[in-house]
Amino acid sequence: MTDSVVQLKCGVKQDPWGKQGQESLAGQLWAKTAGSTGVSNDEMYSEMWMGTYPTVPSHILRTGESLENYLKRKPDLIGRSVKEKFADSIPFLPKVLSFAKALPLQVHPNKRLAEDLNLKDPDTFGDTNHKPEIAVALSEFELFAGFKPLADIEALMKLKPLSQFVPANASLDDELLRQITKKFLQLPPEAVRDLVTQLHSLPKAEFGAKHEYVPDLLERVSKQYSESDNGALVAVLLMNYMVLQPGEAVCVPADSIHAYLKGDILECMARSDNVLATGFCPRADRNNVELFAKTLSFKPHNIDQAQLGRKKSERGEKQKTYEYAPPFSEFNVLATILDAGDEERHRAIGGPSIAIVTKGSAELVIEGKEKLQAHEGSVWFVGAGVPLEILSKEGTEVYRAYAE
Repeated sequence: MTDSVVQLKCGVKQDPWGKQGQESLAGQLWAKTAGSTGVSNDEMYSEMWMGTYPTVPSHILRTGESLENYLKRKPDLIGRSVKEKFADSIPFLPKVLSFAKALPLQVHPNKRLAEDLNLKDPDTFGDTNHKPEIAVALSEFELFAGFKPLADIEALMKLKPLSQFVPANASLDDELLRQITKKFLQLPPEAVRDLVTQLHSLPKAEFGAKHEYVPDLLERVSKQYSESDNGALVAVLLMNYMVLQPGEAVCVPADSIHAYLKGDILECMARSDNVLATGFCPRADRNNVELFAKTLSFKPHNIDQAQLGRKKSERGEKQKTYEYAPPFSEFNVLATILDAGDEERHRAIGGPSIAIVTKGSAELVIEGKEKLQAHEGSVWFVGAGVPLEILSKEGTEVYRAYAE
């Protein structure tokens, strides 16, 4: 059996915002790996992690050895260019996420801030890396990502309950938007509750055709945690609300505000778990509002900037593979979509990759020789320089994150 392509055993998290039992795609896929304990319909399943991050590390299925240790023994599987840029480590972390209600309103610190936070509080900020990420919809995916265009926010802030947060005759710019965000996050619980009530009592026509969704969505997200949760004001009033269909994706740079609301996604990020959160979570779990507001960047600033397109990838010889290429160096993601009996050939990649079968089943052919059976939910590490054939047995979808 080849050492360069190995099946992984991955772990799953059970956060309270996840989906319950069989409703969770993350739970379903995790449970299909040999050795898993199976899904309980009484439990929440939120995130299936794939990679070497120590919080939820992956292991070689046939031996139980950690993937991190395996690669330390076989560093050539990382590839020369990746080793030169990122040392002997996989520089990305793929996950499958399933969530029935909003994840915390959050930003991920940039590298400079991550280093500072890790030095001051290593228990909370466990690494020194930044965490830009992308999220590809596997089902209908609702989210908040980045800030609305300034003109849209300015129009909403003219509503009577909100006009108090904008100085008279002020022109809205990003710095004033930072201050408004901070004010929303610092409001006491009763003030948040009153403001939500006032906004919901306004006629929808006052919000304008573009934002008629605001009062109903504000009520919906407020009820998920608390009607006094500050995150609802920031997310619904200031941020882009998006609904993506399967295959569509969003790109979230470091320092960019976001909160995922409902759906199942394939998420990939730079190898980090650093996060600053100030809403959609218990007040005791929230980070410092001053730090959060200071950290904010203002990209994306509209829905088009937030979305990440895909294109046919030159990696797929038979043109059945798409590629998501975000504007950072740690990873790209391939999506191979096959009908029953179809096949695709991935050209060799100069760095490591991790692939998951999210739908159907396939046979993997390694360098035209060894054949491996890849069922739904199976996760595979593929070393540098290995060409890979995918022979679909039924309608099959394979997502493959890689660095080079």
